[in-house]
Amino acid sequence: MGDLRLHEGELNVMELLWSNKELAARDIAKIIKEYVGWEKNTTYTVINRLIDKGAITRKDPGFVCVAAVTKKAVRDTETKHLLDQFYNGNLSTFFNEYLKEQKLTRSEVVELSKIVNDNTIGNNKFLKI
Repeated sequence: MGDLRLHEGELNVMELLWSNKELAARDIAKIIKEYVGWEKNTTYTVINRLIDKGAITRKDPGFVCVAAVTKKAVRDTETKHLLDQFYNGNLSTFFNEYLKEQKLTRSEVVELSKIVNDNTIGNNKFLKI
């Protein structure tokens, strides 16, 4: 499927599916109408776009929608895109720019230090050398 990019409206629908595992399209439309204000046709258009992108699978009868992509996969893609777009893919530049504007508590600093230490070259189980 590659890097699946979703816009905010599509994410509204996906959040419902990630929370509920599966929902009929009519139920998605009712919930979205209540919380976002979209008409049924708009919601169905977004659902069909998500089906075309491979983010949702449709089960019949009842036009039941199921997420075909995890929230983590979408989050990872969006995070990579953000880093590439604003920080030339450089994670250390992002952290430097972002954290210099934050007022971190001592416990947050300790937690961040632990994360960094757990993900250094010697400890990173995902690092391929």
